[in-house]
Amino acid sequence: MIDRKPMLWWDSVPQPLPAAFYIRQIIALTIAAAILCFISLQDQLDFWLTRQWYQPETHSFPLQNNFWLELLNHKLVKFLIVGSAIAGLGWGIYRKNLRLVTVMVLLGLGTAVVGLLKASSIHSCPWSLSEFGGQATYIRLFGSVSAGVNAGPGQCFPGGHASCGFAVMALFFLFYPQQPKAAWFYWWLGIVLGMAMGFGQMMRGAHFLSHNLWAGWWVWASQVAFYFLITKTLLWLRTR
Repeated sequence: MIDRKPMLWWDSVPQPLPAAFYIRQIIALTIAAAILCFISLQDQLDFWLTRQWYQPETHSFPLQNNFWLELLNHKLVKFLIVGSAIAGLGWGIYRKNLRLVTVMVLLGLGTAVVGLLKASSIHSCPWSLSEFGGQATYIRLFGSVSAGVNAGPGQCFPGGHASCGFAVMALFFLFYPQQPKAAWFYWWLGIVLGMAMGFGQMMRGAHFLSHNLWAGWWVWASQVAFYFLITKTLLWLRTR
């Protein structure tokens, strides 16, 4: 007879990764952070790219309220990713697949971290800045708001919308290390989605390039850190 014993949570736990993996990630993230700091502090690239979508004659971004850009990039793709993550979480719980549940939580974790940083940010979006028809003063990375300076509404750094695409990088941990090719495929898919969704926001005047790049950095850094913590915690629980 076939053994119908139900799967236990421990039968599909997230796989602990070797220390070498995390060392490589720390090195890569440190180098990436240094490059992003340079891009953000120099800011010429940010402004040049944003000016390509700005119309000085009308002091506005023509695509800011574009119907198709709003529908496809800002809503449809975002809802598809969020909906898939919720469905995956539900399926993982139903099948008692702790590895799938962990990865789906990672999908939400990255966007949550970016959302918290964004909510407390003093940096305003391009469309709010005086350089692009708004009233707010541009504040550089690590800058502060001096007395009498109109920093605008803020809450625009890192890029929240791009983080939803970058969150797909979490699928890396669903396949690594057993299926490295599949793992890296989904990692790059997250990069492509995040950059594409971020580019759509740049066209609308909603974000600078650096906002989106930092979103990707924070998403991956938080996912790597959380995966390390959850695997160590589960290993400790199993050996108690």
